[in-house]
Amino acid sequence: MKAMAQTEYGDPEVLTLTDVDDPTPGPDTVVIDVKAAGVNPVDWKLVAGYLQGAFPHFLPLVPGWDVAGVVSAVGPAVQEYVVGDEVIGYVRHDHMAANGAYAEKVSAHPRHLAPKPTSVDMAAASALPLAGLTALQSLRLAGVGEGDTVLVHAAAGGVGSFAVQIAVDLGATVIGTASESNHEYLRSLGATPVTYGDGLVERVREIAPDGITASVDYVGTSEAIEASAELIADRSRSTSNVDPTAITEAGGRYCFVRPQADDLAHLAMLVDKGVLAIEVQQTFPLADAVKALRTNMEGHVRGKLALTVD
Repeated sequence: MKAMAQTEYGDPEVLTLTDVDDPTPGPDTVVIDVKAAGVNPVDWKLVAGYLQGAFPHFLPLVPGWDVAGVVSAVGPAVQEYVVGDEVIGYVRHDHMAANGAYAEKVSAHPRHLAPKPTSVDMAAASALPLAGLTALQSLRLAGVGEGDTVLVHAAAGGVGSFAVQIAVDLGATVIGTASESNHEYLRSLGATPVTYGDGLVERVREIAPDGITASVDYVGTSEAIEASAELIADRSRSTSNVDPTAITEAGGRYCFVRPQADDLAHLAMLVDKGVLAIEVQQTFPLADAVKALRTNMEGHVRGKLALTVD
Protein backbone atom coordinates (compact mmCIF):
# COMPACT_ATOMS: atom_id res chain seq x y z
CA MET A 1 0.00 0.00 0.00
CA LYS A 2 0.96 3.67 -0.33
CA ALA A 3 1.76 5.71 2.77
CA MET A 4 3.51 8.92 3.72
CA ALA A 5 6.55 7.54 5.53
CA GLN A 6 9.80 8.85 6.97
CA THR A 7 13.18 7.22 7.57
CA GLU A 8 14.58 10.14 9.58
CA TYR A 9 13.25 12.90 11.83
CA GLY A 10 12.99 16.51 10.74
CA ASP A 11 10.77 18.98 8.93
CA PRO A 12 7.65 17.70 7.11
CA GLU A 13 9.72 17.31 3.95
CA VAL A 14 11.22 14.10 5.35
CA LEU A 15 7.89 12.45 4.50
CA THR A 16 7.64 10.76 1.10
CA LEU A 17 4.88 8.77 -0.56
CA THR A 18 6.19 5.22 -0.61
CA ASP A 19 5.17 1.57 -0.54
CA VAL A 20 4.89 -0.12 2.85
CA ASP A 21 3.48 -3.50 3.85
CA ASP A 22 -0.27 -3.83 4.16
CA PRO A 23 -1.46 -4.29 7.75
CA THR A 24 -3.06 -7.61 8.63
CA PRO A 25 -5.64 -8.04 11.39
CA GLY A 26 -4.55 -9.65 14.62
CA PRO A 27 -7.08 -11.57 16.74
CA ASP A 28 -8.34 -8.36 18.38
CA THR A 29 -7.99 -5.80 15.57
CA VAL A 30 -9.55 -4.70 12.32
CA VAL A 31 -8.05 -3.28 9.15
CA ILE A 32 -9.54 -0.05 7.82
CA ASP A 33 -9.41 1.20 4.24
CA VAL A 34 -8.59 4.85 4.94
CA LYS A 35 -10.80 7.40 3.19
CA ALA A 36 -9.55 10.43 5.11
CA ALA A 37 -7.04 11.22 7.85
CA GLY A 38 -7.24 14.19 10.19
CA VAL A 39 -4.22 16.50 10.49
CA ASN A 40 -3.21 17.65 13.97
CA PRO A 41 -0.32 19.68 15.45
CA VAL A 42 0.94 16.52 17.15
CA ASP A 43 1.59 15.03 13.70
CA TRP A 44 4.36 17.44 12.69
CA LYS A 45 5.80 17.21 16.21
CA LEU A 46 5.91 13.43 15.78
CA VAL A 47 7.60 13.81 12.38
CA ALA A 48 10.20 16.10 13.97
CA GLY A 49 10.96 13.53 16.67
CA TYR A 50 9.70 15.63 19.55
CA LEU A 51 7.63 12.77 21.01
CA GLN A 52 10.45 10.25 21.37
CA GLY A 53 10.40 10.66 25.13
CA ALA A 54 6.70 9.79 25.30
CA PHE A 55 6.48 6.72 23.03
CA PRO A 56 8.91 4.15 21.65
CA HIS A 57 9.72 5.08 18.03
CA PHE A 58 10.73 2.77 15.18
CA LEU A 59 11.70 3.91 11.69
CA PRO A 60 10.33 3.87 9.04
CA LEU A 61 7.44 5.75 10.61
CA VAL A 62 4.01 6.69 9.25
CA PRO A 63 2.36 9.54 11.20
CA GLY A 64 -1.33 10.22 11.81
CA TRP A 65 -3.77 9.17 14.51
CA ASP A 66 -7.15 10.37 13.17
CA VAL A 67 -8.92 8.23 10.60
CA ALA A 68 -12.24 7.75 8.84
CA GLY A 69 -12.79 4.79 6.57
CA VAL A 70 -14.32 1.40 5.90
CA VAL A 71 -13.54 -1.86 7.71
CA SER A 72 -11.98 -4.27 5.20
CA ALA A 73 -10.79 -7.13 7.45
CA VAL A 74 -11.73 -8.31 10.94
CA GLY A 75 -9.80 -10.40 13.47
CA PRO A 76 -11.54 -13.53 14.80
CA ALA A 77 -12.09 -12.12 18.32
CA VAL A 78 -13.65 -8.86 17.15
CA GLN A 79 -17.41 -8.71 17.66
CA GLU A 80 -18.02 -4.96 17.40
CA TYR A 81 -17.48 -4.53 13.64
CA VAL A 82 -17.89 -6.39 10.36
CA VAL A 83 -16.45 -5.84 6.91
CA GLY A 84 -18.11 -2.84 5.27
CA ASP A 85 -18.75 -0.84 8.45
CA GLU A 86 -17.90 2.85 8.20
CA VAL A 87 -15.87 3.93 11.23
CA ILE A 88 -13.87 6.75 12.74
CA GLY A 89 -10.90 6.25 15.00
CA TYR A 90 -8.29 7.80 17.23
CA VAL A 91 -5.73 5.16 16.33
CA ARG A 92 -2.94 5.91 18.78
CA HIS A 93 -0.77 2.88 19.43
CA ASP A 94 1.66 2.49 22.32
CA HIS A 95 4.57 2.84 19.90
CA MET A 96 5.24 4.88 16.77
CA ALA A 97 6.12 2.89 13.64
CA ALA A 98 4.72 2.29 10.16
CA ASN A 99 1.20 2.08 11.63
CA GLY A 100 -0.13 5.63 11.26
CA ALA A 101 -3.20 6.96 9.45
CA TYR A 102 -1.35 8.77 6.65
CA ALA A 103 -1.78 5.63 4.56
CA GLU A 104 -4.21 3.69 2.41
CA LYS A 105 -4.86 1.19 5.21
CA VAL A 106 -4.46 1.13 8.99
CA SER A 107 -5.08 -1.46 11.70
CA ALA A 108 -6.93 -0.61 14.91
CA HIS A 109 -8.35 -2.13 18.07
CA PRO A 110 -12.10 -1.58 18.64
CA ARG A 111 -11.25 0.61 21.66
CA HIS A 112 -9.90 3.13 19.12
CA LEU A 113 -13.08 3.21 17.06
CA ALA A 114 -16.72 4.24 16.81
CA PRO A 115 -19.28 4.16 14.01
CA LYS A 116 -18.83 7.10 11.66
CA PRO A 117 -21.42 9.88 12.08
CA THR A 118 -23.80 9.53 9.14
CA SER A 119 -24.47 13.24 8.64
CA VAL A 120 -20.97 14.25 7.49
CA ASP A 121 -18.53 13.11 4.82
CA MET A 122 -15.34 11.18 5.44
CA ALA A 123 -13.09 14.25 5.52
CA ALA A 124 -15.17 15.93 8.20
CA ALA A 125 -15.48 12.68 10.15
CA SER A 126 -11.70 12.23 10.17
CA ALA A 127 -11.31 15.67 11.78
CA LEU A 128 -13.34 14.66 14.84
CA PRO A 129 -11.49 12.01 16.91
CA LEU A 130 -8.37 13.55 18.50
CA ALA A 131 -9.66 17.11 18.77
CA GLY A 132 -13.13 16.04 19.85
CA LEU A 133 -11.83 13.62 22.48
CA THR A 134 -9.43 16.24 23.82
CA ALA A 135 -12.25 18.77 24.14
CA LEU A 136 -14.66 16.33 25.77
CA GLN A 137 -12.14 14.85 28.21
CA SER A 138 -10.65 18.20 29.26
CA LEU A 139 -14.11 19.66 29.91
CA ARG A 140 -14.95 16.56 31.97
CA LEU A 141 -11.72 16.93 33.94
CA ALA A 142 -12.65 20.56 34.67
CA GLY A 143 -16.11 19.45 35.80
CA VAL A 144 -17.94 21.68 33.32
CA GLY A 145 -21.71 21.51 33.49
CA GLU A 146 -24.97 23.40 33.83
CA GLY A 147 -24.52 26.95 35.11
CA ASP A 148 -20.74 27.16 34.76
CA THR A 149 -18.89 30.05 33.18
CA VAL A 150 -15.98 28.52 31.29
CA LEU A 151 -13.07 30.25 29.59
CA VAL A 152 -11.80 28.45 26.48
CA HIS A 153 -8.32 29.47 25.30
CA ALA A 154 -7.78 29.16 21.51
CA ALA A 155 -11.50 28.73 21.04
CA ALA A 156 -11.51 28.96 17.23
CA GLY A 157 -8.99 26.14 16.73
CA GLY A 158 -9.70 22.48 16.16
CA VAL A 159 -9.99 21.49 19.81
CA GLY A 160 -11.31 24.83 21.04
CA SER A 161 -14.21 24.98 18.58
CA PHE A 162 -15.37 21.54 19.73
CA ALA A 163 -14.97 22.53 23.39
CA VAL A 164 -17.13 25.62 22.89
CA GLN A 165 -19.97 23.62 21.37
CA ILE A 166 -19.79 20.78 23.91
CA ALA A 167 -19.72 23.23 26.83
CA VAL A 168 -22.71 25.13 25.45
CA ASP A 169 -24.59 21.83 25.09
CA LEU A 170 -23.75 21.05 28.73
CA GLY A 171 -25.44 24.28 29.78
CA ALA A 172 -22.36 26.42 30.41
CA THR A 173 -21.78 30.05 29.52
CA VAL A 174 -18.69 30.14 27.32
CA ILE A 175 -16.10 32.87 26.83
CA GLY A 176 -13.58 32.09 24.10
CA THR A 177 -10.26 33.70 23.23
CA ALA A 178 -9.51 34.27 19.55
CA SER A 179 -8.25 36.85 17.09
CA GLU A 180 -10.72 39.52 15.96
CA SER A 181 -11.15 37.76 12.61
CA ASN A 182 -12.67 34.74 14.38
CA HIS A 183 -15.02 36.56 16.74
CA GLU A 184 -18.09 36.19 14.56
CA TYR A 185 -17.31 32.50 14.12
CA LEU A 186 -17.22 32.03 17.90
CA ARG A 187 -20.55 33.85 18.25
CA SER A 188 -22.02 31.40 15.73
CA LEU A 189 -20.89 28.55 18.01
CA GLY A 190 -22.53 30.09 21.06
CA ALA A 191 -19.52 31.71 22.76
CA THR A 192 -18.80 35.29 23.75
CA PRO A 193 -15.49 36.10 22.04
CA VAL A 194 -12.62 37.97 23.66
CA THR A 195 -9.27 38.96 22.16
CA TYR A 196 -6.23 37.24 23.65
CA GLY A 197 -3.10 39.18 24.68
CA ASP A 198 -2.35 41.95 27.16
CA GLY A 199 -5.38 42.91 29.23
CA LEU A 200 -7.13 39.54 28.85
CA VAL A 201 -8.06 39.35 32.53
CA GLU A 202 -9.69 42.77 32.45
CA ARG A 203 -11.59 41.98 29.25
CA VAL A 204 -12.92 38.73 30.70
CA ARG A 205 -14.01 40.51 33.90
CA GLU A 206 -16.02 42.97 31.80
CA ILE A 207 -17.98 39.98 30.48
CA ALA A 208 -18.00 37.98 33.73
CA PRO A 209 -17.58 40.37 36.70
CA ASP A 210 -17.61 37.45 39.17
CA GLY A 211 -14.91 35.60 37.27
CA ILE A 212 -15.10 32.12 35.79
CA THR A 213 -15.82 28.71 37.32
CA ALA A 214 -13.79 26.59 34.86
CA SER A 215 -11.11 26.96 32.22
CA VAL A 216 -9.72 24.80 29.41
CA ASP A 217 -6.45 25.78 27.74
CA TYR A 218 -5.34 24.66 24.28
CA VAL A 219 -2.52 27.22 23.89
CA GLY A 220 -0.13 26.46 26.74
CA THR A 221 1.31 29.95 27.11
CA SER A 222 2.07 31.27 30.57
CA GLU A 223 -0.18 34.23 29.77
CA ALA A 224 -3.22 32.03 29.21
CA ILE A 225 -2.59 29.78 32.21
CA GLU A 226 -1.89 32.71 34.54
CA ALA A 227 -5.01 34.53 33.34
CA SER A 228 -7.16 31.52 34.18
CA ALA A 229 -5.53 31.22 37.60
CA GLU A 230 -6.33 34.85 38.34
CA LEU A 231 -9.94 34.61 37.16
CA ILE A 232 -11.00 31.26 38.63
CA ALA A 233 -12.11 30.56 42.20
CA ASP A 234 -11.09 26.89 42.27
CA ARG A 235 -7.83 26.45 40.37
CA SER A 236 -8.24 22.68 40.24
CA ARG A 237 -10.98 23.31 37.67
CA SER A 238 -8.44 24.77 35.23
CA THR A 239 -7.04 22.30 32.67
CA SER A 240 -4.50 22.34 29.87
CA ASN A 241 -3.58 19.76 27.25
CA VAL A 242 -0.33 21.53 26.31
CA ASP A 243 1.99 22.22 29.24
CA PRO A 244 1.80 19.78 32.19
CA THR A 245 4.36 21.67 34.26
CA ALA A 246 2.86 25.14 33.90
CA ILE A 247 -0.72 24.07 34.55
CA THR A 248 0.25 21.97 37.58
CA GLU A 249 2.31 24.79 39.07
CA ALA A 250 -0.72 27.08 38.63
CA GLY A 251 -2.88 24.66 40.62
CA GLY A 252 -4.65 23.19 37.60
CA ARG A 253 -4.71 19.76 35.98
CA TYR A 254 -3.09 18.37 32.85
CA CYS A 255 -5.27 16.45 30.38
CA PHE A 256 -3.55 13.87 28.16
CA VAL A 257 -6.17 12.60 25.73
CA ARG A 258 -6.75 8.85 25.50
CA PRO A 259 -8.57 6.59 23.03
CA GLN A 260 -12.04 5.87 24.41
CA ALA A 261 -14.65 4.17 22.24
CA ASP A 262 -17.63 5.34 24.33
CA ASP A 263 -16.46 8.97 24.22
CA LEU A 264 -15.91 8.76 20.48
CA ALA A 265 -19.40 7.32 19.95
CA HIS A 266 -20.82 10.13 22.09
CA LEU A 267 -19.10 12.72 19.90
CA ALA A 268 -20.46 11.07 16.75
CA MET A 269 -23.94 11.17 18.28
CA LEU A 270 -23.57 14.91 18.98
CA VAL A 271 -22.57 15.46 15.35
CA ASP A 272 -25.61 13.56 14.04
CA LYS A 273 -27.91 15.45 16.44
CA GLY A 274 -26.67 18.74 15.02
CA VAL A 275 -25.11 19.78 18.33
CA LEU A 276 -21.51 19.54 17.14
CA ALA A 277 -20.45 21.09 13.83
CA ILE A 278 -17.12 20.12 12.29
CA GLU A 279 -15.24 22.93 10.56
CA VAL A 280 -12.76 21.71 7.94
CA GLN A 281 -10.77 24.63 6.58
CA GLN A 282 -9.04 22.67 3.83
CA THR A 283 -8.47 19.16 2.51
CA PHE A 284 -5.36 17.82 0.78
CA PRO A 285 -4.71 14.58 -1.11
CA LEU A 286 -2.54 12.11 0.79
CA ALA A 287 0.43 12.88 -1.45
CA ASP A 288 0.28 16.52 -0.29
CA ALA A 289 0.65 15.70 3.41
CA VAL A 290 3.76 17.87 3.58
CA LYS A 291 1.71 20.90 2.46
CA ALA A 292 -0.96 20.04 5.03
CA LEU A 293 1.56 19.86 7.85
CA ARG A 294 3.16 23.13 6.77
CA THR A 295 -0.25 24.80 6.81
CA ASN A 296 -0.90 23.41 10.28
CA MET A 297 2.49 24.60 11.53
CA GLU A 298 1.74 28.16 10.40
CA GLY A 299 -1.15 28.31 12.90
CA HIS A 300 -4.34 30.33 12.57
CA VAL A 301 -6.26 27.35 11.16
CA ARG A 302 -9.98 27.67 11.80
CA GLY A 303 -11.20 24.22 12.75
CA LYS A 304 -9.29 21.35 11.15
CA LEU A 305 -7.35 20.12 8.11
CA ALA A 306 -7.75 16.68 6.55
CA LEU A 307 -6.06 14.38 4.05
CA THR A 308 -8.18 12.45 1.55
CA VAL A 309 -7.31 9.00 0.17
CA ASP A 310 -8.73 7.87 -3.17
